[in-house]
Amino acid sequence: MDFRPVFFVIGIFLLILSISMLLPFMVDVIYGNDNWKHFFISIIVTAFFGGLFILSNIGHQMTFSVREAFLMTSLSWIILSAFAAVPFHLTNVHLSITDSVFEAVSGITTTGASVMSNLDKTPEGILLWRAVLQWLGGIGIIVMAFSVMPFLKVGGMQLFRTESSQQEKVMPRMASLSSSIAGIYLALTLACIVCYRLSGMGLFDSVAHAMTTISTGGFSTHDLSIGAYDNPVTEMVSVVFMILGSLPFVLFLRALQNDPGVFYRDTQIRWFFSILLSAVCIISLYLINVKGYDTFTAFRYGLFNICSIMTGTGYSSTDYGAWGPFAIHLFFFIMVIGGCAGSTTCGIKIFRFQVLYEVAYTQIKKLLHPHGVFIMHYNHRPMPEGVSTSVMSFFFMYALCFSILAMLLSLTGLDMITSMSGAATSISNVGPGLGSEIGPSTTFVSLPDSAKWILCVGMLLGRLELFTVLVLLSPHFWKR
Repeated sequence: MDFRPVFFVIGIFLLILSISMLLPFMVDVIYGNDNWKHFFISIIVTAFFGGLFILSNIGHQMTFSVREAFLMTSLSWIILSAFAAVPFHLTNVHLSITDSVFEAVSGITTTGASVMSNLDKTPEGILLWRAVLQWLGGIGIIVMAFSVMPFLKVGGMQLFRTESSQQEKVMPRMASLSSSIAGIYLALTLACIVCYRLSGMGLFDSVAHAMTTISTGGFSTHDLSIGAYDNPVTEMVSVVFMILGSLPFVLFLRALQNDPGVFYRDTQIRWFFSILLSAVCIISLYLINVKGYDTFTAFRYGLFNICSIMTGTGYSSTDYGAWGPFAIHLFFFIMVIGGCAGSTTCGIKIFRFQVLYEVAYTQIKKLLHPHGVFIMHYNHRPMPEGVSTSVMSFFFMYALCFSILAMLLSLTGLDMITSMSGAATSISNVGPGLGSEIGPSTTFVSLPDSAKWILCVGMLLGRLELFTVLVLLSPHFWKR
């Protein structure tokens, strides 16, 4: 295996990470916070290692085999998380190494689980750094979904492969696609900033929340999250941009190319809205009939919190953990679904449920007509060979990893609800869990360090679609 292109690319990523640290550095200088010194040290350290990786591997032919692509994808997220943790440990928020790594992993994977409290009095630079991490993680996820995962055939992602099958034609197309998607991502972020400002949010909060909304990350600048504003207009802005962040970004490109109807024709989007609206209606009726909420309040809280959990954003406008057992079970189911492939969202993703439905429906038809020939379809097209097997394997590994994570968390002394919701929220990259310890009104700070490291592994597994990491554990991967 040739490690040189792997570390060369990681070096580029580290330089980008160091450049992004300039934003919180300048903010702390402007606000007069002493943390600018610690950000300056973090910039120097990250840039040094990034430059070292680049200079020591430059000049070699940069070609990636499948094995090197797997290694680069997993290793880059792990190394970036480690360097992203440096500012958390050095600055005056006084996070331990474990908490610093946890916060960094949660940020860059756009999970949104946090160990930080008293955010209302936290220096602006560190708040912006949390938002920048999630924003970078969001665009990284989109690019990975279209350029790496289809190539690696992970979890059925080959459904979204480019039309060209020749590598020399795919790479330029992927570079053009990535730059176009980055432009759309930036434009949506700017639009979100403007909308938040118009809703009455301050400039700094608008920038920070826009970054974590479009990336469906969920880090907030307040302990009460979006609930701190208690403003229906602000909540609706969040809902709109959380949904936009949950749609396939490649469809935005097609819509801009004189094909606006592509959103309606895409079955994945129709499934997404059907599940979302069904869940909102169910929880709204429950709040009206069981909890005694008025219609407007029930729909307002139901829409915002269901949308936040299903998209994996993790904002909260109220403590939905106090809504009773039915609501907890519904939220537990919703958090594993996720949004569309090729978006910033997390979870199993809608297209896999579509494939699973198609497999089950085809199996029923075969039982009724044993000699019949049935072709499975996705989005009005015949499903490529191997997709159904890949998706079924993903579901099995998802359930297995969830079970193992939950059992490991219970070994650290956590109760059943905390262990199960912690495992689900980490592997689905949602953010808040359920229960009194890690619910929407609390943080993960009270968990033992061992539980936090387990959750870090779960967040990375979920963000990298499981197989991308698990394949590295196979002895065959390292053999010639």
